[in-house]
Amino acid sequence: MTDNLTPPIDDISDDDKLWALLAYIFTPLIPIILLLIEDKKNRPFIRAHLAQALAFGVVALVINIILSFIVIGCITALATLGIQIYWGIKAYKGEYIEIPVVSKFCKDQGWA
Repeated sequence: MTDNLTPPIDDISDDDKLWALLAYIFTPLIPIILLLIEDKKNRPFIRAHLAQALAFGVVALVINIILSFIVIGCITALATLGIQIYWGIKAYKGEYIEIPVVSKFCKDQGWA
């Protein structure tokens, strides 16, 4: 189901898909770099994934650092990496990702 906020699928280039993949896997570094590249951050597909990847990456980084002092931190770090790879692959296929809390937050802030 598509809503009014998602751009048409045929507007997505292979370059957009690659940047979305990289944004999820190497978050928060790649999303920060993409914010500095004017023509990339204005592409609708990249912008939608960029905001989510950055927000998720910052939250995941903080949680993983806090939990790294106990054994469960290793498990959460591996789970986070697995989720990031999964979302990156879905983005590379041209799909929009709906992260339960993060997507709504990004849309409410006007980032996505």
